[in-house]
Amino acid sequence: MKGFQLTFYTEQNKRHGRHTVCEWLLHEVKTLGIRGATVISGSEGVGHAGAHHAAHMLKLADQPVQIIVVVSEEESERLLDAVRAENVHLFYTRLPIEFGLLGDDESTHPSSSRFSLFHKGTH
Repeated sequence: MKGFQLTFYTEQNKRHGRHTVCEWLLHEVKTLGIRGATVISGSEGVGHAGAHHAAHMLKLADQPVQIIVVVSEEESERLLDAVRAENVHLFYTRLPIEFGLLGDDESTHPSSSRFSLFHKGTH
């Protein structure tokens, strides 16, 4: 399939209403029926305004966070429209990609045929 990878950049402590921007965005993703998102926490970074952001041992509030979603063009537009409608100040990138799913769905196979690193052979 052809679509887009949307990556949103924020900080751990940045809020929208009573939720963090990350929590709010994940809720929007789910509400819009988008199939998934990945949140990646960074150790440090430089924001678009030139400010240094870093996670410190006792304070993670300024820790950089990325929220990544892989979506169709229509899903991309709906998610960006939702962010715009809420006037959330958020930097993002939108890259055209090809995506798909490889292999069989695990739910179609009995658990006894799965490989385990912690048990010999299969269980």
